[in-house]
Amino acid sequence: MKNSRLKNLGPGILVAAAFIGPGTITACTLAGVSFGYSLLWALLFSVLATMSLQEMAARLGLVTGKGLADAVKEGVSNSGLRTFALVLIISAILVGNAAYEAGNIGGATLGLASIFGNSYVLFFPWVIGIAAFLLLWFGNYKLLERVFVGLIFLMSIAFVVTAILTKPDFSELLNGLFVPNISSESLLTIIALVGTTIVPYNLFLHASLVNEKWNGVSHLKSARWDTLISIAIGGVVSMAIIISASAIDTTDVNGADDLAKGLEPLFGAWANYFMGIGLFAAGLTSSITAPLAAAYVAKSCFGWDKGLKDWRFRMVWVSILLIGVLFLTLKIKPIEVIKFAQVANGILLPLIAFILLWMVNKTSVMASNKNSMIQNTFGILILLLTLFLGAKSIAKVFGLF
Repeated sequence: MKNSRLKNLGPGILVAAAFIGPGTITACTLAGVSFGYSLLWALLFSVLATMSLQEMAARLGLVTGKGLADAVKEGVSNSGLRTFALVLIISAILVGNAAYEAGNIGGATLGLASIFGNSYVLFFPWVIGIAAFLLLWFGNYKLLERVFVGLIFLMSIAFVVTAILTKPDFSELLNGLFVPNISSESLLTIIALVGTTIVPYNLFLHASLVNEKWNGVSHLKSARWDTLISIAIGGVVSMAIIISASAIDTTDVNGADDLAKGLEPLFGAWANYFMGIGLFAAGLTSSITAPLAAAYVAKSCFGWDKGLKDWRFRMVWVSILLIGVLFLTLKIKPIEVIKFAQVANGILLPLIAFILLWMVNKTSVMASNKNSMIQNTFGILILLLTLFLGAKSIAKVFGLF
């Protein structure tokens, strides 16, 4: 039974790979260095919330046979509100993913530099970009699935082994996992941990990908297990990064690329290889999923009927991938674009969480597969959290927080 479930891993693994990108590694690193194990509870809650929302998105996708943007178009009757929602979705996902793609490629580049040195660092972004391009252009869903399972395996081994070697204190670890600890100093880090785990574009990606692997409601159980197991694996990897960073004595660690340096006293030269593999896998997976998600959103919003090989679909992800490589190669800092993306995502996440919650409660859409009372209770709690996070994210961009 367990083997069959592991063989069924697919869309969920792509979602897990998408949220464990350089941004997540950086947020987890800073959380571990600054607060030790005390913010593990925030990550645990984020993982459970992600499981809940992604399960709803996957269920909606299988029941309707359509993407999440299609559900927005059909579910919002007011034309003005529908247009606003679609414009916001396109802005946040397409523009936002293009802005953040440089960071994804940059993370994979740092991983290669840790393994092979800095002699060819100028060429690494193009190596990553070409690898992502070839996988997306010539690959199909099954190939992408296998590649992502392999990369997640590499990532898991790299970070989990690193965490085990730090010999964590299990009593403190359990306390950090199950006893919430919030202070004014840790609030921004908590927001970062939640914000890099619950990702709006993953909801669109998941609702579309389940229809690439399965067909119809008869596969709901498989899709649910795929979601739970995959997101759990992603959560373990993220927690392993916090545990690894907690072992660093110095606080002079500002991001993911500094984590290997901080762990050198513990592991010597091996730290570079473990971190290099993890960073490369995390950066490459996000470099592929971000353009892919943007293309699925465009496909759903504009009503393109064809699949992965459609030229319009391809032009969307090619454009985002190319923008990411150029931003990184030319050392362009798209600060204003990223700020816009943060504001758009701050509005989009609670909006999409609300629409998703609303749609999976409509009997006309979901029939007998609509939400249970327990799912709705947790869903409302997540919605309130996303509203809080969205407000804080927007306030931060405008310097109000």
